[in-house]
Amino acid sequence: MSQETETRGRVRIEPGRKRVRAYLNGALVADTVRPYLVWEAPYYPTYYIPAEDVRAELKPTGKTERSPSRGDAEVFDVAVGGRTASGAARRHAESPVEALRDLIRIDFGAMTEWFEEDEPIYVHPRDPFTRVDILGSSRHIRVEIDGVTVADSHQPRILFETGLPPRYYLPLTDIRMDLLTPTETQTQCPYKGTATYWSVDTGTAVHEDVVWGYRTPLPESQKIAGLASFYNEKVDIYVDGVLEERPKSKF
Repeated sequence: MSQETETRGRVRIEPGRKRVRAYLNGALVADTVRPYLVWEAPYYPTYYIPAEDVRAELKPTGKTERSPSRGDAEVFDVAVGGRTASGAARRHAESPVEALRDLIRIDFGAMTEWFEEDEPIYVHPRDPFTRVDILGSSRHIRVEIDGVTVADSHQPRILFETGLPPRYYLPLTDIRMDLLTPTETQTQCPYKGTATYWSVDTGTAVHEDVVWGYRTPLPESQKIAGLASFYNEKVDIYVDGVLEERPKSKF
């Protein structure tokens, strides 16, 4: 944790150094070089923007929201360029956390685009304390579901991400693709990009969305392009012949 990181009560705050912009249907909502990262939940931060760096009109809704740690927040509609995002901004003007009082929280999902410098970001701001390493390996990875070997590889790429179990990304040629069926599920990750999913039919049961891959990952995760991984939490994975304990995670 840097010396500038502050933790007040249950709120963790850190001033950012990146230029951050938010847009709603092409219209600029906020533009700041003084963002604040606020951890409202332990998994990732949210951007709070100095009020003077918000370019959109904030229209009071008359509603408030209560946070035990951040205090009452006044809720605003965000209006810009003839478009309105209902209830997309909040201000904790009388927060017990003084650093929050002059900041505006703009709902990430309510905006159509967010940029750090000139690079688009997705899902939520990147956590400066989260690291993603992707390492080539010759370890033997075998994946079983319902006693059926679904994948067997000696050329995994292992993705190590802070706070999550290692993920073993395998070449599709080392996976029983005849057992896999693509689904319509997609998820986004701020570090890796957009993932697509497969279900696995072992003949005993169908396991929905237990396999995923990134066909065109973000530049920093190019090493896993075209590979696929399995949820360690939901399948049996043998590493060099040893069955790994299924980890417990938010997945």
